Amino acid sequence: MNNEFMERAISLSERSMEEGGGPFGAVVVKDGEIVAEGTNRVTPDNDPTAHAEVQAIRQACDRLNSFDLGGCEIYASCEPCPMCLGAIYWSRIRRVYYSNTREDAARIRFSDEDIYDEMARPLSERRIVSLVRIPSDRARKAFERWTRKQDKTAY
Repeated sequence: MNNEFMERAISLSERSMEEGGGPFGAVVVKDGEIVAEGTNRVTPDNDPTAHAEVQAIRQACDRLNSFDLGGCEIYASCEPCPMCLGAIYWSRIRRVYYSNTREDAARIRFSDEDIYDEMARPLSERRIVSLVRIPSDRARKAFERWTRKQDKTAY
């Protein structure tokens, strides 16, 4: 753990507010050096996926030319939301440091609890009222082709 990295993430959260985004910042660190930074760009970019952690992960993958950030850590000004946690898992980051909690975020009207609660419900009880499977032989065959593909990059 390095407080300088957390301080940088917090500085980015402050900058994010000045640029019209939410109060969130994140840095990805590898071998003791910051390789990427991200701020919350949801409202400036009209992109609900443009959270600080996702932005930092995208930048780190680009700079390191890899989708696997297993050798990295992420420092975030706030506990990651479910979407950001998903991105952290997919990128294989194994250590997350954060400052504010999700309860702190909820107090300033950034609550993720409804998403956590929603994910625990059966599909039939979720707010997305219709999650409908459309079976397709073509879609199934695409998965079969993937299984047989010799030159694929597994992730």
